[in-house]
Amino acid sequence: MQLTLPLAFAESVRKFADRPALIGEDGRSFSYAQLDAQRRTAAQALIALGVQPKDRVALWAQNTPEWVIAALAVQSIGAVLVPVNTRMRGQEVAYVLERSQAKLLFTCGRFLDQYFPALLEGHRPASLEQLIVLRDAQDGDTTWAQFLNRAEGVDPAEVDRRAAQVRPSDLMDIMFTSGTTGQPKGVMSAHGQNLRVSLEWGKRVELVPEDRYLVINPFFHAFGYKAGWLTALLYGCAILPHAVFDAAAVMKRIERDRISVLPGPPTLFISLLNSPERARTDLSSLRATMTGAATVAPSLIEQMRAELHFKVLLTGYGLTEASGMVSFCHSTDDAETVARTCGKPIPDTEVKCIDEEGNRLPHGVAGELLVRGYNVMQGYLDNPKATAEAIDAEGWLHTGDVAVIDERGYIRITDRLKDMYITGGFNCYPAEIERMMSAHPAIAQVAVIGVPCERQGEVGKAYVTLRPGQSVDEKSLIAWCREQMANYKVPRHIEIVEALPTNASGKVMKFQLPR
Repeated sequence: MQLTLPLAFAESVRKFADRPALIGEDGRSFSYAQLDAQRRTAAQALIALGVQPKDRVALWAQNTPEWVIAALAVQSIGAVLVPVNTRMRGQEVAYVLERSQAKLLFTCGRFLDQYFPALLEGHRPASLEQLIVLRDAQDGDTTWAQFLNRAEGVDPAEVDRRAAQVRPSDLMDIMFTSGTTGQPKGVMSAHGQNLRVSLEWGKRVELVPEDRYLVINPFFHAFGYKAGWLTALLYGCAILPHAVFDAAAVMKRIERDRISVLPGPPTLFISLLNSPERARTDLSSLRATMTGAATVAPSLIEQMRAELHFKVLLTGYGLTEASGMVSFCHSTDDAETVARTCGKPIPDTEVKCIDEEGNRLPHGVAGELLVRGYNVMQGYLDNPKATAEAIDAEGWLHTGDVAVIDERGYIRITDRLKDMYITGGFNCYPAEIERMMSAHPAIAQVAVIGVPCERQGEVGKAYVTLRPGQSVDEKSLIAWCREQMANYKVPRHIEIVEALPTNASGKVMKFQLPR
């Protein structure tokens, strides 16, 4: 297969022209040939708006057919996709747009009780030239239909010319991931490496063109994008985008649309298993899944196989800096292996564990997990210092995760060197949350840690000291946080304390904070 998005997609169109490619929640359906026509029109419109190869185009919207069409168009003409988290607030989005120097932004209208263009008011960077509203537009917005009308002035052959110039080594996307410094960093990935990992994921989950793939994982996340719609297109599957998880609605869609592939975090499957609607819903079409991003109990694996009918059930491990994918289990692995490990590294890549001095550790001994291979990012956008800290001179990516590699080569994540914790599948970085909370006028100092949560895996807990003469309670502070940051970042618990435990140099000793 050709390892650029435009050539790989063209191959799928040739093979699967009349097969369904995209099916929206509203029932709208596009065959591969129809999706290709939409992609070409959108690509012509982008050219009409002056988008050049290597320009950055951001996408800030929920899972919809338009998201996929816009992304394909961007990547078909050699521009670089910048997916943006829909849970972010205006100032967070503005930072991503400014840092990436995005010329154009595709966004939604109203979603999650917010009107997205309004969130950017007062924050819009000067570098952003165009804003296109994909759906639910208001007066004065440039709509998706108006955008597509711009295609009329562009020769369709120009799309083909630009697609032919894209190389596997060209940047395909910049995905922003927060870091312990408190500011998001742009992870740069190329066409070739993204397509290789997506092809490997599809092979491991045994995708076939007859599969109908429900993508609930957000498109702004590697799980919904690279292991989601991108992989599905490479294998000729039908993609069914789903914007918001609701157990009853999802089960109705599984039954109605005969869904066969449904990946997601463990919380998704716990919700399905516990739903009273399950007994009255036909879920027999389900065939394959992958879960991860949190601790998985062997009993859950057994339940998913027995009660949700999954024949292929995998767990895996990945991070944005490794194109979203490092290791997978196999469909033949037993429940204990699937639950307790993240599988073996994907072919043509390497992993190892090291101690604090950088020495390779033997099997069964915990140490920092390092990854090397084609899946490792090109680097952090405009941040050579952070890139050098993450990828050493020998090409090893230092993940910051503590792991054990057993005699079979299977990886088990045991801890994190960094403070990052995972809430319902979303990475949360305390330094970033602490930076935003510190802007509150009553807060003198704040320390955020992850604490166990039966449903979400972990949630944030903030320990706060107050400025002299100031007062604030947990409820009002949480409400304030919801206005400042993405919902998953908001601490679920806040404790006001007299002082935080510190060492002699004044650094907060988080390990002493009660969990």
